[in-house]
Amino acid sequence: MEPEEASAQEDGGSRLMLRVERPVYDEEFLGTQLLHRKQSSTSFRQKLSDKFRCSSERAKAAALSFLPILTWLPSYPVKQYLMSDVISGLSTGVVQLPQGLAYALLAAVPPVYGLYSSFYPVLLYTFFGTSRHVSIGTFAVVSLMIGGAVVREVPDNMVIGPTNVTNSSLANEDLSPIDARKVQVAVVLTTMVGIIQFVFGLLRFGFVAIYLTEPLVRGFTTAAAVHVVISQLKYLLGVKTERFSGPLSAVYSVNEVFSKIKQTNIPSFLLGLTCTVFLYGIKVLNERFKQNLPVPIPGEIIVVIVSTGVSYGIPLEKYNVSIVGYIPSGLLAPAVPDFSLALNLIPDAFAVAIVGFSMSISLSKTFALKHGYSVDGNQELIALGLCNFLSSFFHTFAITCSMSRSLVQESTGGKTQIAGLLASLMVLLVVLVIGFVFQPLPQTALAAIIIVNLVGMFKQFRDIPPLWRTSKIELAIWLVSFVASVLLGLDYGLLAAIAFAIITVIYRTQSPKSSILGHVTDTGLYYDVNTYEEASEYEGIKIFHSNSSIYFANSDRYVNKLKEKTGVNPKELQAAQEAKRKRKKKDNKEQNSSIKICAEHKDATEEVVPQSQEMQEVRNGELEDKHSEPTSEAAVFLEPLSSVHSIILDWTAVNFIDSVGAKAIKQVIKEYASVDVRVVIAGCNRTVLDELNTLQFFSEELSTNMVFPSVHDAVLRCQCSSSRPPGASSEA
Repeated sequence: MEPEEASAQEDGGSRLMLRVERPVYDEEFLGTQLLHRKQSSTSFRQKLSDKFRCSSERAKAAALSFLPILTWLPSYPVKQYLMSDVISGLSTGVVQLPQGLAYALLAAVPPVYGLYSSFYPVLLYTFFGTSRHVSIGTFAVVSLMIGGAVVREVPDNMVIGPTNVTNSSLANEDLSPIDARKVQVAVVLTTMVGIIQFVFGLLRFGFVAIYLTEPLVRGFTTAAAVHVVISQLKYLLGVKTERFSGPLSAVYSVNEVFSKIKQTNIPSFLLGLTCTVFLYGIKVLNERFKQNLPVPIPGEIIVVIVSTGVSYGIPLEKYNVSIVGYIPSGLLAPAVPDFSLALNLIPDAFAVAIVGFSMSISLSKTFALKHGYSVDGNQELIALGLCNFLSSFFHTFAITCSMSRSLVQESTGGKTQIAGLLASLMVLLVVLVIGFVFQPLPQTALAAIIIVNLVGMFKQFRDIPPLWRTSKIELAIWLVSFVASVLLGLDYGLLAAIAFAIITVIYRTQSPKSSILGHVTDTGLYYDVNTYEEASEYEGIKIFHSNSSIYFANSDRYVNKLKEKTGVNPKELQAAQEAKRKRKKKDNKEQNSSIKICAEHKDATEEVVPQSQEMQEVRNGELEDKHSEPTSEAAVFLEPLSSVHSIILDWTAVNFIDSVGAKAIKQVIKEYASVDVRVVIAGCNRTVLDELNTLQFFSEELSTNMVFPSVHDAVLRCQCSSSRPPGASSEA
């Protein structure tokens, strides 16, 4: 065997040339002579002890991983970053304050709890989070999911007695019993969300976000925006309606609002409409002149201040305009959540935990990629879990990052989470000192803030035309996610969307694209013969390629496509062979009868001289007696049944194979062997080879010399085998 020689040279100074001269390899040779596995001298016990060995370096690495603030705070460049973080923090706090009040309405709890949720979690994320730019706090989608669970467990017409509210949870004695009960449900749900996220982070389950593909998330958040707008119509119109939850809640809510549209409170509607138009105009100006504005115009805080001033000057309560109401000064004492309510909230907790993490990690990765740093998905889960779990003892509801606030924090020059810390301190200042100022704030103004902040989500409808042009399957995921979430509710809609996304993956693996490959002259490259005119097939060789792994769900389809694309069906060939044999046998009988009739018409004394051996051989297959019939049948079997003598299975796209797939391939190889068609495998990676060995795929009949490292190796071996005379050695 000649040693392998390879060279890469410049051809005319324009293109690199590759020249390789080596023997044709198969897996039998590779596994026994060319490749040798490394021998691991480390036992399982040693690996386990190394895994749990404690050292100062590991302790330091664990501390830095658990508290990312320790990696950047000691080297924080005060002169370069501090002023930018201060400006960004103040700008973000100005937005966070009205959003905290507004999103509490979505969570079906009094507005002050939105302020609590805008302080404690943000403070904790500064220490545990890995993203430098996201703004943690209340978010419309998560708040709405919390509100749906709260309203389901505590409907507005529910009668609440004093025994239904524990003293520890009713830290705010000014709440009505039904509001206190709603706070209990929201708080215990938040505790469960925190536990789930924290445990997922410890178990390194940060990868779960990959199952929420971008079309699914965008369709889901667009549907959530529809739910949010529907839930705010009653505040905008100033009508009293029942709040629904569960499947078709959006339809029931719209029907309820329009059934009472004649009861619209005109002052509330006019004020809300004015705030909406003003906020939208400010948003357009901020977007158009963002390069010229040092900081975005704080439209939300302007609306809050002006509408509160209007409410002070004109007592809107006289006109039946709903206002925020009592906002207690100071922070509430911590209390243990009422876990007796937890059983019915388990599905909601998982849904909120996954959606909250998905929104946070997607936005975190976007900013990290833009600014050149990395985020740890598992640590983000831990950070969100701690934020939700610990904060829930201080009467907060579930949080995640907000897209609008994060964009403000990043666009105003924020460098680290010091900006988020300053924003939370602004909220704390309001809670401790001036919270009472916002008591006459009209709820219709908060509804306007919520609706205008959803404009960005409604722009996601623009995804539909590009998806139609690029990927019909992803468009289907987007539409199913949107429609299911609108009609079934966010919890069941998310479940249905995930299930549909998984079904599309199964569909793609069950129905992969398959093709017959041909070679491009003088390249050693192989491409689809139906797509590229330069690709041509070798005579007698079919190269079958399929873009999928082989497992129980698609093994039958793989075999059927193999037979269809190659045009070689062993059963049909065997049936044709059997029909040919029977026809030959029938012809032989007729020919023998003719000989007998001719002999009878000759003179009785004339003897029929038997044919010589040479004549018998010459006329074999034309005129034979009954003694030569077995020879005729053998001749039938010696004739080639198909012009194809070799089939190459290109497994470069195969990532795994299970026992069902291995059995199907083994069976089809035997079927083709019965009609003298050789099947070999090319481009099989080492992982799949290990799986085949584990599944005991190889045997005396199917040895590893039928597996080749590349399609070209397989082609050369098949050409050599087909040109070798019968009985020659199979060694190359």
